[in-house]
Amino acid sequence: MEKKDLKDLSRKELIDLVSNIVDEDSKADEDFPSLSELSAEKERLEERSRFKKTLLSTFGILIVVAAVAVLLSTLLFPVIQVSGDSMAPTLNDGDILLLLKSRNYSSGELCCISWQNKLLIKRIIALPGDNIEIDENGNVYVNGNLLDEPYLMQKSLGNCDIEFPYQVPDGKFFVMGDKRDSSIDSRNSAVGCIDDDQMIGRVLFKVWKG
Repeated sequence: MEKKDLKDLSRKELIDLVSNIVDEDSKADEDFPSLSELSAEKERLEERSRFKKTLLSTFGILIVVAAVAVLLSTLLFPVIQVSGDSMAPTLNDGDILLLLKSRNYSSGELCCISWQNKLLIKRIIALPGDNIEIDENGNVYVNGNLLDEPYLMQKSLGNCDIEFPYQVPDGKFFVMGDKRDSSIDSRNSAVGCIDDDQMIGRVLFKVWKG
């Protein structure tokens, strides 16, 4: 082999070449590396190569997992933090919630809504087309039936300026906070019923207690 060709060989290839030469020539010089030394060096290089491949593979997997997590968080499972106490005692200021984006909602579910560039957590009380009434003691009736609301600490008519009976418009939801005496919600015309496009998602569960 010409000298210029040897320069093109990698270290591992050189070791393999020398190993073959030594193996064929049993009368090699005593100062020449032994086969065991060459084998050890070859194994070390192969181990380093395997380590690099494993490291790169692990790094690639972590990037993919992180990208999928961000994608899911953005498109399907948003995470938000509760601000304020309008949902007390069910939720408290600082609680971190996992949401599920959806187009189907049921009465009684907790949901996240967008209002004036803010994200609010409220409870769905009535669905499109439902008739709702709230008496002076804060009792809520939907389609003539009194709602059982064990999640409330105290009933209250709260900040209400709409007339009852009230029918929820098509494509909208009547929402209220659980702290009825101070929550600003669909009982007030400043908020009103929530349009379907304002619904960010339903609350799946509490990730962290604030």
